[in-house]
Amino acid sequence: MHSTQSQQSPARASNSIAPELSIVVPTYNERANVGELVRKLDRVLADIRWEVIFVDDNSPDKTFETVKQIAHSDPRVRCIHRIGRRGLSGACIEGILSSAAPTVAVMDADLQHDESILPKMYRAIKDGADLVIGTRYAGEDASSQGLSPIRQWGSNQATNLARKFLRIDVSDPMSGFFMIPRARVDAVAGKLSDEGFKILLDIIASTPTRLKTVEIPYHFRQRVAGESKLDTLVTAEYLGLLFSKLSGGFLPIRFLMFLIVGATGIAVHLAVLQTALHAFGMAFPSAQLTATLVAMAWNFVLNNQLTYRDRRLKGIKFVIGMATFYLVCSLGTFANVGAASWLVQFEPNQILAGLAGAILGAVFNYAASSVLTWHK
Repeated sequence: MHSTQSQQSPARASNSIAPELSIVVPTYNERANVGELVRKLDRVLADIRWEVIFVDDNSPDKTFETVKQIAHSDPRVRCIHRIGRRGLSGACIEGILSSAAPTVAVMDADLQHDESILPKMYRAIKDGADLVIGTRYAGEDASSQGLSPIRQWGSNQATNLARKFLRIDVSDPMSGFFMIPRARVDAVAGKLSDEGFKILLDIIASTPTRLKTVEIPYHFRQRVAGESKLDTLVTAEYLGLLFSKLSGGFLPIRFLMFLIVGATGIAVHLAVLQTALHAFGMAFPSAQLTATLVAMAWNFVLNNQLTYRDRRLKGIKFVIGMATFYLVCSLGTFANVGAASWLVQFEPNQILAGLAGAILGAVFNYAASSVLTWHK
């Protein structure tokens, strides 16, 4: 007589036991690295029930297909394939909230993070830590040799600003390698921004009580395959997150990035104006028009690369987007001048009237360009 109870395969049996640790890995064009990362995790986490959740932003190199192929034979591997959503922070949040494990870790897919410290990080969490950070800057074993000089400088400045303004006293708040009880993220999930790259800083700044933090140093490796998505503009994006947190989250990061780009546009405008007047001998109206057009183009390109990097326009959409951006900025200029002229009739302080007009123009440009130029 055959038994009515079928035997489970080893893979299915192991998958029926809930994982103790989920490793969330955001990916974009990391097809060459994901298989090796799974092999490395398998070696170092032999004594821990784990799963890895790859959150892929519809990579052009089909990273999600490679992950799904691995998951077909390894139930510890999961894939969240995102369509129409972009951004490292958003991917991390989505991956963490999809996990049922009591502890979650976040790390990159590029193999620059040293997976061998994951067991140490997990033990620290089990010993009572609220947050464990893999740091590139503290301890004898730390090394940030995988960073370019510009990214190294930007990371140092960002760390100093976080300490000064947000009272965050950790050596590496820009780290993308950390471990935390999932309940800690659940508690502040509604306050977190899905824009940008710096999810760790966001979690620390959004938690009302001080987190018991442990930092474990590691060697930050050189990238071997794929290409980095963290360019020098990330430091500017970090500033947007910093000021957003200082405002208590009242001002969105994207709006603050739009203002930062606009400030650089003023500098470009003045530089072009002076060049047109003195180097080319242009009349002031012509020089002012030239400077205005160049500054608008500068703002459009920089916003396309940074502020709206998750909606970045390419090809013919780039040309159409620039045309709509010029239209929006032209209307914003009328709104600026009109509001300031109206206010100065009631408030003789020209500085205040001019400032109010500039703020209204900036808000109009941001709102209109979000709808017309970089709409989803």
